[in-house]
Amino acid sequence: MDDLIKRAARDLAESTYTVALTGAGISVESGIPPFRGKGGIWEKIDPMEYAHIDAFIQNPKKVWNVLIRDMKDVVDRAKPNDGHLGLARLESLGILKTVITQNVDGLHHAAGNTDIIEFHGSFAWQRCMDCSRRSPTQQVDMSQMPPRCICGGIWRPECIFFGEMIPSECLMRSKKAASTCDVMLVIGTSAEVQPAAYMPVIARKNSATVIEINPEKTTLSGKISSYLIQGTAGTVLNRILDELHVIINR
Repeated sequence: MDDLIKRAARDLAESTYTVALTGAGISVESGIPPFRGKGGIWEKIDPMEYAHIDAFIQNPKKVWNVLIRDMKDVVDRAKPNDGHLGLARLESLGILKTVITQNVDGLHHAAGNTDIIEFHGSFAWQRCMDCSRRSPTQQVDMSQMPPRCICGGIWRPECIFFGEMIPSECLMRSKKAASTCDVMLVIGTSAEVQPAAYMPVIARKNSATVIEINPEKTTLSGKISSYLIQGTAGTVLNRILDELHVIINR
């Protein structure tokens, strides 16, 4: 692994435009469970029953009680971990330009990254379905279900439910970033859910170095990724940054 850490640090030091694609794996270290896979939320509840926009519109109280209330509790307590903070440090060094994330927890914002494309929206904010007023999720009054805005309208998370379209602006900006970058970090995602999964493909087709950081091999490994560094996001990024500082300070 030492050689791969040094290789990643060199690639980042020589990069003029680095982009990161992140998934649930980077936030697991902050105590946020993934939606898919072993131990994921969709193993416990049916996403079509509780996470589809039609289900929310038909019975918002049920969806709030079963899904959103628990998510709010988890997100309210979550703090950025070394993975998020590492990406913020890369931005502060002028290396990382854009974060494309499939996560809805808002932790990249909390860590300090500034150019963030949130494919699936953000659970950190709620929007009134009547007047479109916005409120930080942490400030939503949970004394009644479903929670209501001062106008009487129902609050809904600003994340994308099943049955809703990913905003076209997010898709266009992501494709532009992926086609422009010379290095793409793929962190904490198996990159199997479209359209986010296609971003590493676009990057590689445009001759970018695709550095994958995941605990295990994925469908990208050995095919789209230039190389895989196996480990957790925080641990690997800390080691890369330590090596990067050595290179910068020579």
